[in-house]
Amino acid sequence: MKHTAARSYRAVRWLHTRAQKAAQEATRRPEGGDISITTVIIWVASVTGALVIAGTIAAVINRYNLSLSGI
Repeated sequence: MKHTAARSYRAVRWLHTRAQKAAQEATRRPEGGDISITTVIIWVASVTGALVIAGTIAAVINRYNLSLSGI
């Protein structure tokens, strides 16, 4: 139990330090990392499109698996 407590303490301390450094960097450079809503919409649409295409291909292959096995 001692080891688990020590590890979790170190992890929490590391996360806390990391969050403080990130907050300091964000106040130093407020424009860094800004992403427009258009970029997010484009990324979501492209990932969704890719998943739909992959799902369609998988469904067609599953449906015609027996027919394709003779090729």
